Amino acid sequence: MADKMNVKSEASSSSSTIDNGKDESVIDDYGHLKSSCGYCKSRSNTSIAHGLWAHSLTVHDYQALLDRGWRRSGCILYKPEMEKTCCPSYTIRLKASDFVPSKEQVRVAKRMQRFLDGSLSIENSDEQKDIMVDNPNRLQSNRIDQMIDYLSDQINSSVLTCIEQGELPSEIQFPKASVKSVAPNKRKLQAEEAQDLVYTCNISFQIAAALRRQAQKNVGTGTDSSLVAEMLSKHLNKLASALSLSVKACNGHVNFYCAETQDVTVGKHVVSHGSSSNNPENFQVKRQNLEIRLKRSTFDREEYELYRKYQIKVHNDTPDHVTESSYTEFLIDSPLIFVQPNGDGTVPSCGFGSFHQQYLVNGKLVAVGVIDILPKCLSSKYLFWDPDLAFLSLGKYSALQEINWVKESQRQCPILQYYYLGYYIHSCNKMRYKAAYRPSELLCPLRYEWVPFDTAKRLLDRKSYVVLSDFAILQNELSLLPNASEDQIEEEETASLIPAKMRKDASNIVIGLRGKHLKYKDIRQAFGPNEQLECRLDKYLTAVGTDLSERMIYSID
Repeated sequence: MADKMNVKSEASSSSSTIDNGKDESVIDDYGHLKSSCGYCKSRSNTSIAHGLWAHSLTVHDYQALLDRGWRRSGCILYKPEMEKTCCPSYTIRLKASDFVPSKEQVRVAKRMQRFLDGSLSIENSDEQKDIMVDNPNRLQSNRIDQMIDYLSDQINSSVLTCIEQGELPSEIQFPKASVKSVAPNKRKLQAEEAQDLVYTCNISFQIAAALRRQAQKNVGTGTDSSLVAEMLSKHLNKLASALSLSVKACNGHVNFYCAETQDVTVGKHVVSHGSSSNNPENFQVKRQNLEIRLKRSTFDREEYELYRKYQIKVHNDTPDHVTESSYTEFLIDSPLIFVQPNGDGTVPSCGFGSFHQQYLVNGKLVAVGVIDILPKCLSSKYLFWDPDLAFLSLGKYSALQEINWVKESQRQCPILQYYYLGYYIHSCNKMRYKAAYRPSELLCPLRYEWVPFDTAKRLLDRKSYVVLSDFAILQNELSLLPNASEDQIEEEETASLIPAKMRKDASNIVIGLRGKHLKYKDIRQAFGPNEQLECRLDKYLTAVGTDLSERMIYSID
């Protein structure tokens, strides 16, 4: 088969593996972590989080931390301080067995299969890259669908680019593009260039309408659809040229035309490259082999080179900022203590710990998913991929593969049921894509209860930080007041954000001091109270919870 998936678990060593003695979590407290927000356009905005440095961390403790809103970056653990940070981040997860793929996700899977079976391929030359070539032996309708799906995805990517560059606001959730083919009998022949019109999209009208609605709320002015079409066309020019098409904004539409010097047959919808004939004999179906490998988190030169290429081309990082040390600290270093498989159904065959899932096409590395496999879940941390294969939507495809991995692994390890997608940021348009993996849940930032996304969205549409678990209580109370105003709802929600003020009992926090592990109450009894330390322990206890504070080692050496 073209899609050959060989999942391997390599028994490479890890710096976090403890073979002798008791496995335990040892952390240092960073306190507040402040940085400029990577999601807001305003550089004056600040992201605030509680930070820990983990010397070692058991997978069970990290699972518990995830379920309290924590994440890791290398050996740094961080948890957003939701009331203070500019872009509140909610932990989002999905029960793999309940996953229902959307139409777009199904299209991504089908596109990959077409690539693997040879009906969709990419030509790499010195002159052009990312050129989609359809097999003329396929049905005409299938070829049209392939191009429509691809152009729709690229327009959606252009919208995200406009948001990232500040040309469109990030607080609006814009609709998805829908490209349509233009039949010859429907072209306006009075316009000479219209004779070459093959695809069109009216997304600019929908974006302009969304901008007008937002402008009315803010007492501002909207943006004309023609201006939006011009904006998108500018970002699509390079893509269209590579596809032997030209793109122009026309009366608010984004139109794709046949390039005069290229061999594009509209009736057959054949996009050719490097050939002057549409004869099927000039095309060879080249089947691809996909292999997926699961390996322990260790430095790999090929992975690093792919990461470097990805960061420079996709995220516009400068070459001198993408170093081996920054890559290692971010994606290789891990405090997780590896757990060997035991064969009793409580640990999957690969074990628990930090892994890299490699995607190889014909032996060439094209994508790497950085993941943690924990007692209850697969936690997705990062993905980097080959920019030359952007048309395959490898980010979406890898998410589907990771969800499928959880479903398959659950047969062997029943407790492993969830797929954690990281943080969901409702106030950032480009981070809302995670909610497309349905049915998902968001973690309440106060009570740490899981709330269905559709339930949480109603509150998040009106303000960025809410106590999600209050929704059910609020809904029941307001159902008795059918004429409740928005002001009443706002007052009820605001009141719910204020927790009861109480001093935490730090007595049983385990302290690491000079190689010994002592409970704070014993230290206090021996040396007397330390107000400064107790203040730090109080915040730490609030952040990690009582259970974790009594088993993780809080180092003060």
